[in-house]
Amino acid sequence: MLKKLLTPMLAIFLLLSGCATVPMASQEEDAKLKTFQKPADNKTGIYIYRNSFAGQALKKNIYINGEMIGESANKVYFYKEVEPGEQTLSTESEFSENNLKLSTEGGKNYFIEQYIKIGVFVGGAGLQSVTDGEGMKNVKECKLAK
Repeated sequence: MLKKLLTPMLAIFLLLSGCATVPMASQEEDAKLKTFQKPADNKTGIYIYRNSFAGQALKKNIYINGEMIGESANKVYFYKEVEPGEQTLSTESEFSENNLKLSTEGGKNYFIEQYIKIGVFVGGAGLQSVTDGEGMKNVKECKLAK
């Protein structure tokens, strides 16, 4: 009986902890963005990263204001400069997109974590704003995706 329960649970765990790959940027671009220089006063910098153990086999689309910026995988991040003001960040999830509204100022960087949550049929994803310190620490552990 216990074996019948453990086998499917192990299969699900292995499926959700596999690895996914996405196109990566150059090491030079990655190193430059990890200096975390502030953007110009008329621009906002947005770092979106994914640094979690759960759902490593999953790739999820990420959008800023309706524009797809890339497909995420574990240990990757994206950087995008946008006009200051209201931003809508979105990520593909289990049944529909999950959105995060963000009010931004020029000359500042913002850090957003994409996290994976276990779903009914497939893992879902969400976005949350994090502190500069937490964001910089996690981005340093990731690689820049295209």
